[in-house]
Amino acid sequence: MKFLNLTGRYIMNILISLDQLTNSILLGDPDETISSRLGRIKAKWGGHIPMTRPICKLTDWVLDKIDKNHSIDAIEDEGIDGLVDKPDVK
Repeated sequence: MKFLNLTGRYIMNILISLDQLTNSILLGDPDETISSRLGRIKAKWGGHIPMTRPICKLTDWVLDKIDKNHSIDAIEDEGIDGLVDKPDVK
C-alpha cells in the first residue's frame, strides 16, 4: 500500500512539473502553475477573465467545471510582499 502512495505522489509531482514547464514556455513564472496564473488574471480583473483572452477564459471554464473556483484557490502566495488578495468569487 505504501508503494501505491509513493507512486501516486511521484505521478502527481510529474504532472505539476509539466504544468509549470508549460507555464514557463508560455512566458510565465517557472515556479507557478497555469491554474495559479489564471487565478491571478481573474483576481486582477475582479473575478472574471476578459474576453480578450479566449484561451484563458476557456481553460478556466473547463477547470471550473471540474473543481469550482480552482484557479482562485490555486493562487500561490509569495510571502508578505507579494501576497495576492483572492477575490470573493461565487
